[in-house]
Amino acid sequence: MSEEKRVGIVLVSHSAEVAASVAELAKGLAGGAAAVPVAPAGGVEGGGLGTSAELVSAAAASVDRGAGVAVLTDLGSAVLTVKALLAEGDELPDGTRLLDAPFVEGAVAAVVTAAAGGDLDAVEAAATEAYGYRKV
Repeated sequence: MSEEKRVGIVLVSHSAEVAASVAELAKGLAGGAAAVPVAPAGGVEGGGLGTSAELVSAAAASVDRGAGVAVLTDLGSAVLTVKALLAEGDELPDGTRLLDAPFVEGAVAAVVTAAAGGDLDAVEAAATEAYGYRKV
């Protein structure tokens, strides 16, 4: 898969700092993953905690390379925001998919899989499988 056709990843958090940090972590653990477009969408316009539909839409547009956009969220209202945008139909790029995955582990798995050239289904599967990562 060419760099132009990579799956894009959007990380939606209630905190701009958390979204940016998870994006940095995921790209770093994926060896830099320079070819993978990853965009944080955290907080609200002007700063502060919350979720902004406008920031999510802008982030999705910025990572869209024609191979789909995977969106991972942290908490409930971030999920609701993304679901509302998907329901509107024209606020997110075609091929945008909300992934049911843990935020940090799922983001790492998604970016690693996208960096390896995985399609949107493979990215979703890898991120979802992160629920099974055992720590003890």
